[in-house]
Amino acid sequence: MFRDIFNLKSVGPLVVIFIILLVLPPIIPRFYTYILAVIFVTALLAMSCNMVVGHGGLFQFHHGAFYGVGAYTVALMLTKTSLPLWTGFIAGPIIAALTGLLIGAFCVRLTRLYFGMLQISLGSLIWAIAFRWYSLTGGDDGIHGIPMPPIISSQNSAYYFTLIIMVICLIILYLIFKSPFGATLQAIRDNPERCEAIGINVKRHQLIAIVIATFFAGIAGVLFVVVESSVFPDLLFWVYSLEIFIMCLLGGWFTFAGPILGAAIMISLRTFVGIYTEYWTLILGVVLILLIFFLPEGVWGFIIEKFGRQTKEAVEGGSK
Repeated sequence: MFRDIFNLKSVGPLVVIFIILLVLPPIIPRFYTYILAVIFVTALLAMSCNMVVGHGGLFQFHHGAFYGVGAYTVALMLTKTSLPLWTGFIAGPIIAALTGLLIGAFCVRLTRLYFGMLQISLGSLIWAIAFRWYSLTGGDDGIHGIPMPPIISSQNSAYYFTLIIMVICLIILYLIFKSPFGATLQAIRDNPERCEAIGINVKRHQLIAIVIATFFAGIAGVLFVVVESSVFPDLLFWVYSLEIFIMCLLGGWFTFAGPILGAAIMISLRTFVGIYTEYWTLILGVVLILLIFFLPEGVWGFIIEKFGRQTKEAVEGGSK
């Protein structure tokens, strides 16, 4: 099975990239190490969102809420309780998935745009709690100076921890996309009525996809705390969720690797263009307009199309 899913042509370049990322921290400035760690976290978040957006066809407009739930869970457990540090790391994704199950149970009853609007409403309630409950969450100030285990307390160790966890999660997500469940989810995206007609429980598959996606969003939230040692309500705000959605579109939301590229482009624009102008979002808007007209399948989708169907099958593994 694994030989069919992973082949040398697709895995070889990825191993080379992984090795390069492993040797970078000692030879590049600390600032770039930090930016790469942020890209890793955001890439995992975008990938988890794309599971229900690109591969499931659901309008997951408030995915950042579950990202924030994972981050706040670990932050509160590390600062408000005396439980072992690693307990918070485990609890973050679990609480995010349970929140996804609760919200998803309501949202999957609706379709398309109504699904997205209800999710924004329920997600905004979570943001309001984090923003207003000063005694617990610190309100709009957030929580800062979160203690980390000594093994991941330095910037380089946090970088390596984030990289390794991201790679493990991407492998698991890839296996899910290649599984019968992944194929069924994509079939539901393309034609939910026909899937319902042949006996597939569409709502149940969509709810399972939401729970899985929010679990990995919770992991990304935990990694954010590892990198930043802080958490704040903006993570749960719908505007940030819109950025995540744009990352999927920018990279290619019908591809597996597209959201990773979209996250890298977004973080790079925000960081390096933001040095020269505070209107970096204007440049992002121009990029998106050009993307819609000239690259409707996203940057990675264009690259795949450019190099032909054989490369597409090798890299994507038939995820579309």
